[in-house]
Amino acid sequence: MPLIMDEGINVDDLFGEAHSLDLGLPPAASLPATKGLAQCLDEMRLLGCRQRIAWSRLGAIAYISADGVRVCVRNLQSGLSDGKWGLSDECSLAPVTEAHNGNQLVHLSWSDAGSDLAVVDCMGRISIYSIFMALNNITGLRQASYDSGDDSNQIVGLMWLNPGRQVQAYQQAAKLNNRWAYSPFRWRPTHPSHPAGKSSLITVTRAGQIRLMYQNINGKWAEVPAELKNTGYSDRLLTHAAMVATQGTILLATYSVCQKLCLYRVEIAWTPNKWDPTVMRSPNKWPVPALRLLHYKIDMPSSIWSINHDSEAQMAQSVPFPNSVYSLTRLEMIPGQVDSPTGPTTTSPWILGVFSKPLHASSEFPLQQGPASVIVRWQLDSTQQSLHPKFDEVVSRKTHTQIKPKIEMRRLEDIHLNKYIVSVDLMEHVTAPALALTHSDGSIAFYETKTMTLFNGLDDASTVNCFAQAGFQFPIDAPGLSIAFSPNSCAAVVLDSGSQPRLRWMEHNFGSSGGLYDEGKFSAAIAALTLAFSRGSGSDSNTDDIMMVVLGQLSLENQPTFLGEVYRALSINCNFTVEPDKIMTHTYIPRALSLQTSLGFRGRNRPRTMPSAMSWTVLQLRHSSLLFATYFQHCNNFPAEQSDSGILHALLGNTRWALSMSQFILNEILDLADDFESVLHDSEAFSQKLKTTTSLPLLISLSSMSRAFMRIICRGLRGVRNGFENVNTAAIDAESRSCWVEICRAIETSPIRVDLYEKFLAGVDSAVKHAYQGSGFGDAERPSPEKELLVNARIPPVLVPAVETLFTQTVPSIRSEINRKEIVMGDYSWLGLDNDPGTATYRKRHDIDILMKVPLRPVTGRQDLAVAPMARRRRCVRCGEISGDAGRPRTNAWTKMMLRLHALKMCPCGGAWVMETPDSVSPEGVSSSGGLGGSGPVNVSKAVEVAGSG
Repeated sequence: MPLIMDEGINVDDLFGEAHSLDLGLPPAASLPATKGLAQCLDEMRLLGCRQRIAWSRLGAIAYISADGVRVCVRNLQSGLSDGKWGLSDECSLAPVTEAHNGNQLVHLSWSDAGSDLAVVDCMGRISIYSIFMALNNITGLRQASYDSGDDSNQIVGLMWLNPGRQVQAYQQAAKLNNRWAYSPFRWRPTHPSHPAGKSSLITVTRAGQIRLMYQNINGKWAEVPAELKNTGYSDRLLTHAAMVATQGTILLATYSVCQKLCLYRVEIAWTPNKWDPTVMRSPNKWPVPALRLLHYKIDMPSSIWSINHDSEAQMAQSVPFPNSVYSLTRLEMIPGQVDSPTGPTTTSPWILGVFSKPLHASSEFPLQQGPASVIVRWQLDSTQQSLHPKFDEVVSRKTHTQIKPKIEMRRLEDIHLNKYIVSVDLMEHVTAPALALTHSDGSIAFYETKTMTLFNGLDDASTVNCFAQAGFQFPIDAPGLSIAFSPNSCAAVVLDSGSQPRLRWMEHNFGSSGGLYDEGKFSAAIAALTLAFSRGSGSDSNTDDIMMVVLGQLSLENQPTFLGEVYRALSINCNFTVEPDKIMTHTYIPRALSLQTSLGFRGRNRPRTMPSAMSWTVLQLRHSSLLFATYFQHCNNFPAEQSDSGILHALLGNTRWALSMSQFILNEILDLADDFESVLHDSEAFSQKLKTTTSLPLLISLSSMSRAFMRIICRGLRGVRNGFENVNTAAIDAESRSCWVEICRAIETSPIRVDLYEKFLAGVDSAVKHAYQGSGFGDAERPSPEKELLVNARIPPVLVPAVETLFTQTVPSIRSEINRKEIVMGDYSWLGLDNDPGTATYRKRHDIDILMKVPLRPVTGRQDLAVAPMARRRRCVRCGEISGDAGRPRTNAWTKMMLRLHALKMCPCGGAWVMETPDSVSPEGVSSSGGLGGSGPVNVSKAVEVAGSG
C-alpha cells in the first residue's frame, strides 16, 4: 500500500482551504481560497522587492517562471488569422538564467522608458538588459557577477531614475458645450537624471547601503555607494524601502526589523552636471555622480492604530485588535500630483504602508480580531525653516545662507480593509489620478490619489481623469498573487497559482444597461479611451492595450466616434494642401494612422476595411518618403556613406515599391476615367455614380496627406537618380555599384516617368484647390473634408468637382505619355493593396520585407531558424508583417539610418517587433503565425538577386 504522500496530495488543500477536512480549524468562511497567500504575505513581510511580473512601457511583459530561475516574456499581439488581440506565446530569456547561475529570482523592474530591465536574485545580485530590435530579444548591459552574493546585499528597494525627457501630458477631459476638450501641456521632470540621458537606478540593501548604478557614455556600468545613517545595529537591518523623485532630489523611506520608519533626502550631484557630446568625449570628462544623504524623520507605526492622533489620550485608547499581530507587507512613496497644466505646481508626496495580519491564527492571538489589512499614510509637507534672530548679530556671518525647507510627516487617517492587499500600483506617472489596490481574491479597487476616495462609477459626467472615474472596471477573475498593469492601465496580467500569466482587461457597458441607454456614460467612456490614448502617445508608450479594449468591446458602429476623438485630441490637422512639407515633423500623425489601421485589421490574409486600407497605405508612403529624406540628410552629414551597400539595398527595394505604387494608382485612375466617361456631362448622375464607387487609389490621390508623401518620394527618386551621376563608381565596391545600377535602371525603365507622375499630382493639387475655392472653403474649413476623406474613406461633397476635373482635364493631359498596355499588364499583387484573388494568393505564399520592400527567402522549417540564426526574422505584433533584417549582418551606416527612422524597434505601422523563434515555424515551411516564404513577383525577381534575403 503506497504512502499517502506518494499520491502528491497538496498540503494547502488539506489545511488551508474552505472545503478541507474538519481538523479543528476556524470556520471555513474565515479562510481565504487563494492558494499560496500565506507564503506570499510572509515574503512581502520579509522583503520589499518581490515583483515577479512587470509590464514594460514598450509592451513587453516579463515574469519569473514557476521554478524561479528563468525570466520569460510575452506581449499583446493581434491574431494573424482573425485580428483578435491576446497574449503571445512564452519566450524564455536564456541570458538571464545564465547570468544568475540558477539562483532564485525575486524581482523585476523596467526602466521608465521601458527599454531596460533589471533582474534581482535572492542574493541581491542585479543584472540589467535592454530591448534592442524586438520585445523578446534582449542585450545584456550589466552582469550579475559584478555583485557579491550574501544576505546583507538583498535588495529591499529599487527605483529607476527618470530620463528627464520632455513629454506631452494630459490633465483631464472636460465637457464644454457638449464637446470634450482635452488639456495637453508640456511636462519636463525636474527629477535627478543622468546628464547624458543614460540609464541609472538606485537600490537599497538590507544592510542599509544605498547604491547609484549608472551607465557611462561607452555603455559600461559603474556605481556609487553610500551608507544610511542609523542609530543602532537593528536599524540597519531593513525589510522595505520606497523612493520617489521630487524636484532636484529623491525622498527615501525605509522600514527596519525593529519596526522603525525613517525618512531621508537623497541628493545626487553630477560632475559635470551637463553633457556636451561634441566637447566631452574623453572618459575623464564623463559625468560622475556623488551622493549626499540627509536623515529627516523617524516614526514607529506599530503603535499608532488609532484613527485620530490629536491627543495622547486617544493614542493610548485600546483598539479592538492587537497591534503586534500586524506586519508591514507593502511600502510605497506616492508622488505629488500635477495640479495645473499651466505650471509645474504639484501636491506634496506621501508615504503609504500596508500592514497585514497573519493568515492563520497564532497561539498568542488566537482570535485575531480586526481587518485583514490596514493602510497607513503620512503626508510629507514642506515647511520653511528660519534661524533665530540672534544669528543675524554674528559678525562672521556676512551673507544670508539659503536654508532648505524642512519636511514634516503628517499622519493621515488610517483605512481598514477586510481583504488582503497584494499589490499597490499608480495608474499614471505624470498626473497620477488613481491608485489601484489588488486584493488576494482577484478584485481590483481604484482610489483617487489625493483623498483615497474609492472610485465606484461615473460621479461627474462632465469631467474625466482616468478609466476608473469614467466607469471602467476589472471584472472579478481568478485570483493571483502577482499582477502587472499595462502601460495605459486598462489591462493587466496576473500570475496564477501555477505562475502562468492570465490576461485581464477593463470592461464598460458604454451606456447600455438593462435595455436602456445613457448617452452621458457612453460619451465619458469614449473620452476616457481618448484621454488614455493621448497620454500614451505623448509619453511614447505602447497603446496595444487600448486597441485590445476598443476592438473587444466597442461596436463597429462606434469605433469611428473614438477614432475621430483621437484625431481631435491630438490636434491632427489633416489638411496639407497649403504647407505639405510640415507633414514630416508632425509627431502624432503615425500614432493616429496606426490606430486607424489596427481598427480595420481582420487578419493578415483577409481584406481590411476601407478606412484601414487608407491609413495602411499612407503609413507605407510615409515610410518610403522618410527613408529617402533621411538618406539625403544622412549623406550631407556623412558623405562617405552615400554609397553604403546596406543603405542602397533599402533604397533599391523602396524605389521598386514606389514605382509600382505609382503605376497601381494611375492604372486604377485611368480605368475610372473610362468608366465615368458616360456621365461626365451629367453632374447628378456623376455624383450618384461616385457615391457607389469604392476606390483606394482615388482616395489616396485626393487626400492631401498621401499626396504630400508621394511628392516627397518623387523628389527622392529624382535625387537618387541625379546622385548616381556624381558617384565615382570605380571607388565603390561591386555590391554598391550593382545597387546603384539597379536603382537607376528601375527608374529609367518604368512605364511611368517620375516627372509625369509629378505632373499628375500637380493636376490633382490644382483640381482640389479649385474645388475648395469654388465652394468658399478657406484654410479654416478645409481640415473637416480632409478628415472625412482620410478617416472615414469617403469623398466629401466639396471634392466631387475635383474628381470631375481629374477625369476631364488631368487624365487626358497625361494619357498620351503613358504606356497603357504595360501598366495594365503589370502585377501589383506584391503591394498587398488590392482585394483581388491574385493579391490574396500572393500574400498567402510570400512574405515581403516591410522595411526593405523585397521578397524574403522561404523558411523551410524549424531547422532554418535553429541551425542558421541568419534566417531569423521579426514580425510586427499589430499588422503581422515581416522584417528580415534581424538575421542578416547590416552595415553601421544602415543601422544608424534605421535608428533615425525608429525602424529598429517599430514597424512602419507603429507596432512593436517580436523575433520569430524556431517553434513558430512548422516543418512544412508554413509559419504558425501565417507566413510562408517564396520567390518575388513579376518584375521583382532581380530585387531578390541584388538585395538578397533578410
